[in-house]
Amino acid sequence: MNTQHEDSVSERIGYSIGNSTLDRVLVARSAVGVCAILLGDTDDALTAELRTAFPAARIELDSNVAPLVERVSQLIDKPGGPIDLELDIRGSAFERLVWKALKEIEPGSTASYGEIARKVGDPRLSREVAEACASNPLAVAIPCHRVIKKDGSLSGYRWGFKRKQALLKREAELYTGDRLI
Repeated sequence: MNTQHEDSVSERIGYSIGNSTLDRVLVARSAVGVCAILLGDTDDALTAELRTAFPAARIELDSNVAPLVERVSQLIDKPGGPIDLELDIRGSAFERLVWKALKEIEPGSTASYGEIARKVGDPRLSREVAEACASNPLAVAIPCHRVIKKDGSLSGYRWGFKRKQALLKREAELYTGDRLI
């Protein structure tokens, strides 16, 4: 897992887009590993988001990434299952600290922004935790969908409220037997 990575003009990022039960999914891979998992409605929007995230890289459609789309689609269908992907995690030191804490939330469970802020060392950083969740480039692999408001209600999600709700519902059914989300 690469934690400090500089985009360069010579960097190549290959990607593929496919279907999932949550609409379209884009998976992008650098030489190090999967650097983006994006959820969306259209291929054009997903590709534009990828180009914005890696403005200095050569972004190319790559059929060799297609099998990764299938594996990610399986993670979407069974969130919380084993993540058998080499990840290229890019972000600030704080973002990586938050994302590490998110990966520790058990499937079928949730945590509040404040709980994550306390876990990373400062309970006053709830807003910054929310921003780190919103900048997560690896949907499902880094489970930012498991973060909720302190009152237990659902809050925003980078890839849409309905997708967050669906992921949490699937996890509740798979891991706790709870069918009331």
